[in-house]
Amino acid sequence: MSDEREGKETRQRPVPPGVSGSPVQTTVEDPSLDQGGSSAMTITLTELARWEAWMRAANRSEETIRLRTYHVRRVMTDLGIDPWSATPEDLVRFLSAKSTGWKPATLRSYRASLRAFYAWAQATGHRQDNPAALTPAVNVPRSLPRPLPETILTEALRAADVRVRLMLLLSSVCGLRRGELARLRREDVVEDLDETGARRHVLLVRGKGGKERMVPVPTSIAGPILRGPAGYVFTSEAWGMAGRPLTPAHIGRLVSAALPDGWTCHTLRHRCATVALEITKDLRAVQELLGHAKPETTAIYTLVRVNRIRAAVAATSSMTPTVDYDEVA
Repeated sequence: MSDEREGKETRQRPVPPGVSGSPVQTTVEDPSLDQGGSSAMTITLTELARWEAWMRAANRSEETIRLRTYHVRRVMTDLGIDPWSATPEDLVRFLSAKSTGWKPATLRSYRASLRAFYAWAQATGHRQDNPAALTPAVNVPRSLPRPLPETILTEALRAADVRVRLMLLLSSVCGLRRGELARLRREDVVEDLDETGARRHVLLVRGKGGKERMVPVPTSIAGPILRGPAGYVFTSEAWGMAGRPLTPAHIGRLVSAALPDGWTCHTLRHRCATVALEITKDLRAVQELLGHAKPETTAIYTLVRVNRIRAAVAATSSMTPTVDYDEVA
């Protein structure tokens, strides 16, 4: 989602908590913020580092930490105020101004970041209140799942290079998120015995919040991974970055570039969920495949084809007594 991309900063890495010396006051500029107006905000780096440490202690992923800190910086920069003086009215003003251009899910994510930041600020004595707690909850209307059509997937697989093709397959067949692709290592492909005693390959997938799950993987997908070098499966090829894992955002861009406009890595997971549920009729199995905590989340990912809804209506219609509506009138 373009409004949630990672912000770039013109500063050094924050000073870790506990480092001696006075807090460093600096101006953090983010060139990825909205054009127009001032795009600078003053914040104490040690305070920002302490919030990041707080989130790490809560076992938040690095992607979540980057996203949350970017959200807070962007809100304060757009408002032109520091976070310690922001009022509930200021935060509502920001969310209201963005409501006409952003998706509701993006607004909800920003509000969640603000609530998390001010909960930390209140708990650590930076503020006596949590102004974000007084902002209204964002209503996110239910939208239809968008599974990538099979024709588009076939064309993308034919046109993609070996690396991107593997990303497409792992997302559309095994249901991996882009962050899970970024964390995948060759050593995560292991052998297991199926119910018949035959040896099969499975993936050890590290999902959100450090949760792990085992995902069966076809030999056609496991083979290219096992033939590759040890370590991360998807690494940077840039000079000076060789061997380092690609970021989830970079993987998302590579996958999106291999698909027509409007289709993303997330729609590959929708495809995986929809096809798996149609064939197995087992919502719990699909839930485990995708790594969802609740089956309700899995249901959001799965598109019920119109022909199945038509069959449901035909079934109810066949059991309905015939009525002569002219006589009733």
